[in-house]
Amino acid sequence: MQELHHECGIAAIYHLESPTPSKLVAKDGPEQVTRLMVRMLIDLQNRGQLATGMTSFNPHRESVLDTYKQIGTVIEAFRLNHPAKFENILRDYAGRAAMGHVRYATCGKNDKDHAQPFERYHGRKWKWFTMAFNGQLANYQELKSELLNKEDYYLMRDLDTEVIMHYLSYELRGDDRPDLVQVFRNLAKKFDGAYNLVFMNGMGDMCVVRDPVGIRPLCYAIDGPLFAAASESVALSNVGFTDVKTLQPGEMVLIQDNQIRIERFAEPRSRTAHCFFEWIYFANVASTLDERSVYLSRAALGKELAIQEHRLGLIKPDYNTVVVPVPDTGKAAADSMAYELGVPSVEGLMRNRHIGRTFIEGNNRADRVKMKFSPLREVLEGRRVILVEDSIVRSTTLKGLLWLIRERGGAKEIHVRVACPPIIAPCFYGIDMSTVSELYATQFMRGKIITLEEQQAMARALEADSLFYLPLDAIARCIRLPADRLCRACITGEYPTEAGERMYQLALRKHEGGGSNGRTYESGGSCG
Repeated sequence: MQELHHECGIAAIYHLESPTPSKLVAKDGPEQVTRLMVRMLIDLQNRGQLATGMTSFNPHRESVLDTYKQIGTVIEAFRLNHPAKFENILRDYAGRAAMGHVRYATCGKNDKDHAQPFERYHGRKWKWFTMAFNGQLANYQELKSELLNKEDYYLMRDLDTEVIMHYLSYELRGDDRPDLVQVFRNLAKKFDGAYNLVFMNGMGDMCVVRDPVGIRPLCYAIDGPLFAAASESVALSNVGFTDVKTLQPGEMVLIQDNQIRIERFAEPRSRTAHCFFEWIYFANVASTLDERSVYLSRAALGKELAIQEHRLGLIKPDYNTVVVPVPDTGKAAADSMAYELGVPSVEGLMRNRHIGRTFIEGNNRADRVKMKFSPLREVLEGRRVILVEDSIVRSTTLKGLLWLIRERGGAKEIHVRVACPPIIAPCFYGIDMSTVSELYATQFMRGKIITLEEQQAMARALEADSLFYLPLDAIARCIRLPADRLCRACITGEYPTEAGERMYQLALRKHEGGGSNGRTYESGGSCG
């Protein structure tokens, strides 16, 4: 599903003052933890490719906080293909603490000014801070209105990151250095939605915060005096951490006065709601989120597809049948399904990894699909193909892939199997799908549970020989978390927060009124 985007990933790293440095920085020294930050951001690149940035803390530098950010991927922004320029960046931004961000925006401009981290300058060091944010505030519009109704408030950008920055600034007002746990406790009473935050001030205090519902993942690790946190575990394990832990919903890590503390800033909600899409699609397959392996979850989805195939008897696999994954997120499910069915799993679609982001931006989606994927006629021609896709949102990419497999690959039959239930409702917590009208399944479904007849109608519209989705109850089974601990709003229409439910009702009214243009939150929600 190459047509859906996540909104951002965050990372933080801090080397405490210690006579014995962590073995993970022994080569370069504590003042060079920014080198590890760049590597961590590379491992979070799947969560955003529009822009990236980093703020470092160095008390021996004239500017104790200094922020570097650019448009483009991590490799592009940090000039990794130009070693001398990369070394200059690391030299200028060296420090014993750093926080970083990769961005994909659901709205807002794609320019450097909208890239994160956001830095707020002030003459007092504990009011001078930098922050980065992963998620989306469902009650953004209300928060924005509240700010603008205050005397002389002004917003330079129409996005929730700036609103969060202003609310943080407001909590830091006064002449006394505030209790940072209380600061985020106060904000938790105002914010509704997904908000993982990293915060660092000019005193060298750092906070890593996970919202009380726990919609987006966040993990951390400690190696002696070295602390690090990231949206995904792979960013920590790949720089050498061996004991990666989950930051629980409503918890924050506070680094202050050369100590690391885990604090609860918000009472546990009646339910947590981890976004199931993280396991299905967004997260790196090598990551573990909330103690659940992404790879094993996707493999379980493929086994579930095979079980449903046997149960329904939709097709009878034979020597001429092959399973083909849609690269790359469909591969684990495809391999598992093929194993259970006793047929080969083959890479009949090859993804071109050398086409740059800018090169394909100006083309329509059909042309982009043709440039990004190459069908292997040698393994597809004359075959019955079971195409495994992780999910279908708008269907435009899938239509292009089906054309490639049939016309250029020469497949005899194409049977689409989707390792996810139908997407029937928008997301207001950080995924780029905010209207009912853009969702493919809602054009065919009369209720919330899809029928065989509706799936057959979808297959005809896509020009596939058959199409089958996983049932709703399969998701919790495969991730091995209870359904009431998952956010499944996009497949059930049931939202875990009040503002999310309000936004859904607005989206339904807009859809029923014939509105199809513009995102729901552009008339009352977040811009992340």
